[in-house]
Amino acid sequence: MKRRDFLRYLLQQGCRLVREGGEHSIWENSVTHSCASIPRHREIPEFTASRICKHLGIPVPF
Repeated sequence: MKRRDFLRYLLQQGCRLVREGGEHSIWENSVTHSCASIPRHREIPEFTASRICKHLGIPVPF
């Protein structure tokens, strides 16, 4: 999955960008207040995207 599509999906689910790290972006779910780090790669593997969604408490996009 392309990173920009995944970030757009996170925004639609109510997540927000907290800060930019060295190699990762930190996102937070506004409802559950759980955080996850998103790697800065053009492509994010589906397994990684599903683990991030599970950690944030949102449905998997595929």
